[in-house]
Amino acid sequence: MSSTTPELAELRVALRDGVHAALRYLNGRTPHRFTGAYRYDGELLRNMALFDRSEPEKQRGDDIPMAHAYCTNVGRNREPLEFADAKADGRFTYLSASPVVCYSGVLISSHEGVPYGTLCHYDIRRCETRTSDIPLLKAAAPLIYDALKVSNQASVSR
Repeated sequence: MSSTTPELAELRVALRDGVHAALRYLNGRTPHRFTGAYRYDGELLRNMALFDRSEPEKQRGDDIPMAHAYCTNVGRNREPLEFADAKADGRFTYLSASPVVCYSGVLISSHEGVPYGTLCHYDIRRCETRTSDIPLLKAAAPLIYDALKVSNQASVSR
């Protein structure tokens, strides 16, 4: 996806109001209920920001053990991951206890290429079939990374 697409321009405008506003924008373009930014932290996947369509004022979600998260596969393989129905996808039988049914996620990396976490859409119900969310998520990941780093630095300096 080009860095000059209307979607990225709109995302940059949303980012002026913070990561939560950017996640709200991204979520508005998908059928998934949740859009989140997660950070890898040892055995945990830390939620850094979350947009929940059912609770739009909520800005953070729970941290998740890495062993129970689809995002782990994104980091391990350094490849986007997308599926419409986890129960019908034989790749993830070891995550059968996860409540996530559909997922679309990409790796967030530092500018040096070090994996930071994931930017993802997900839902606990099957979502309607649509074209892939991956191109916009891939283009958005570096912008979200920069915004998370800025917001974390601001909160540390307070």
